[in-house]
Amino acid sequence: MRKLSIVVLVLLAVGLGVFFYLPTYLDRTMNSVENPAPYPANAEATSLHKTLFVADLHNDELLWQRDMLKRVNYGHSDLPRLIEGHVALQVFSTVTKTPKNLNYEKNGSDTDNITLLVMAQRWPTSTWKSLLQRALYQSKRLHEAAATSDGKLVVIKTRSDLASFIEAWKKDPNRVAGIMATEGLQVIEGKLDNVDRLYDADFRIAGLTHFFDNEVGGSAHGLVKGGLTPLGRQVITRLEEKGMLVDLAHASRPLIDDVLAMAKRPVLVSHTGVEGTCPGTRNLSDAHIEKIAATGGVIGIGFWDTAVCATTVPAIVKAIRYTADKVGVEHVALGSDFNGTIHAPFDSTGLAQLTEGLLKAGFSQEDIAAIMGGNVQRLLLQTLPQA
Repeated sequence: MRKLSIVVLVLLAVGLGVFFYLPTYLDRTMNSVENPAPYPANAEATSLHKTLFVADLHNDELLWQRDMLKRVNYGHSDLPRLIEGHVALQVFSTVTKTPKNLNYEKNGSDTDNITLLVMAQRWPTSTWKSLLQRALYQSKRLHEAAATSDGKLVVIKTRSDLASFIEAWKKDPNRVAGIMATEGLQVIEGKLDNVDRLYDADFRIAGLTHFFDNEVGGSAHGLVKGGLTPLGRQVITRLEEKGMLVDLAHASRPLIDDVLAMAKRPVLVSHTGVEGTCPGTRNLSDAHIEKIAATGGVIGIGFWDTAVCATTVPAIVKAIRYTADKVGVEHVALGSDFNGTIHAPFDSTGLAQLTEGLLKAGFSQEDIAAIMGGNVQRLLLQTLPQA
C-alpha cells in the first residue's frame, strides 16, 4: 500500500509538472519565426529605422506567463526586444477565450481553450470562469510591469499621456508606450456597464469580436456572422462617448457595415490582411478599406500567412502597397499579431527588415515614417480621451 501511495504521488507530481509546463511549451512552439535572430538590414534601412517612431497595433504577449521585462529566446517580443526593434508604441490585446478546433471559417462559442491555460499559469481563481476578470487581470499585469520598469514601459490613458511620452521618447527612445485593447467584447459578459469597467482599467481600444459570435455582434469566423445586436449598438455608442476606439479586426462583414453606418469617430482594424493581395475570410474588401479610411481610421497589416499569403517581408509590403494605393499612405499601419500563435518572418527585433522592404518598394522616407508608426500616433492624439 505504501509503495502504491508513493507511485501515485510520483505520477501526480509528474502530471502537475507537465500541466504547469504546458503554457511555456505552447508559447515556444506556437509563437514561432521563419528565421532566428539576428535580422540584418542594409545600411540605409538601419539608419532610417533608428529615426522612426514605430507603432504596432496588436500584440498578445499578456496571455503568456513570461516576464515581459526580461528578454527570452522564444515568442515574438518582450520589452528588451521591443526597444531593440525601435518600437515606441505597442498595443497589447487581451485574449480571453478561443474555441476548440479553432479555424478561420466556422466556430461556435460553446467551448474554450483558454480556461486550462489560465489555470496552468496559476492566474487568480476569479479568472477561471469570468472572461471580464481575464481581461482585467491582463491589464493588471501590464500595469505591474510598467510600475517596475524604471520608466521603460509607460501605460497610456490620455492624449496628454501620449504627448508627454513622445517628448520623452525623442530625448531617449529606450522606452515603450503600452495601450490596452480587447480582442472581442465577450469580456463584457452581456452587460453594457462592463464597458465602463474596461475603461476604468485603462482599456482604450475595443476589438468587438474574436473567433466566434458574441453578444455584441458577428465574427468573420462565427456560425451566424451577423451584424450588430441591439446590445452591440448600445456598446458602439458607449465606446464613442468614452473615447475608446472601435477595432473591426475579426468582425463579420455585416458587423463592419453596421458599425460604419453609425460610427461618428474614426475606426481602426488592428491586424488584418486585404483581399486585393490575399483572399480570405477575414481580409478586408476594397469597399471596406475605402469606408474605414473615410472615417479617418487606419488599417494594421498583419505579418502572418493567412493575412498576407506568405511568411515574408515582400508579402507584408505588397499588402501595405495595395492598401496605400487604394486609400492613401495615411491610412496604413502595422498590425503584427506578435505572440498571437502565429508564424512570423521575424520577432520584434527584425522590424528594420520591414523598413528595408518599404524602401525597396519605392516608398519615401516620409511615407515609411507614417506607415511604421506616424499614422497610429496621429490617430491616437486625435481620439484618446483628453484627460
